[in-house]
Amino acid sequence: MRKSKSQKAALCGVLAALSVVLLLAGSALQVGTYAAPMLAAFLLIPVQVEYGPRYALLLYLATAVLALLLVPETELALFYALAVGHYPVLRCALRAVRPAVVRWVLTFLAFNAAVVLLYALLAALLGPVVWRELAGGGLPMLLALLGMGNAAFFLYDRALGVLTRYYRLALRPRLRRFL
Repeated sequence: MRKSKSQKAALCGVLAALSVVLLLAGSALQVGTYAAPMLAAFLLIPVQVEYGPRYALLLYLATAVLALLLVPETELALFYALAVGHYPVLRCALRAVRPAVVRWVLTFLAFNAAVVLLYALLAALLGPVVWRELAGGGLPMLLALLGMGNAAFFLYDRALGVLTRYYRLALRPRLRRFL
């Protein structure tokens, strides 16, 4: 059955609200600065699979704007808006890039550029205290932190692939009449 634009927008609205709730929970728990945005980005999977990248980007933009307005932890909201929120859509576009090495280089280049932009924006918004906090452990600690961030992003990419397959094979047939 073909869905109307209003039905698609309604699903995007519900998932945007749920994403913001996840981001708010991550902010309230003070341990979800990086995990909550990744979990919220997983909610783009059904929209990406069912309605395509256009509606998935609509969901991402709605969630990013609401997060920047409502989530009290600026770092968490910016991490969603700049680093991981758009990645499910970008990942589908990057799957066409061959060879795989070039795809992975582009993937990590996009992530690292987003992280650098994120902390540059945080420094502009919050002042030099951000740079002092990041550089407090010295360059080796900063490089280790960036390395761990890249490892977490790799695991996020793998989880995104597994959850997309799980949605397509197990959840989609069960939810077909609702979506």
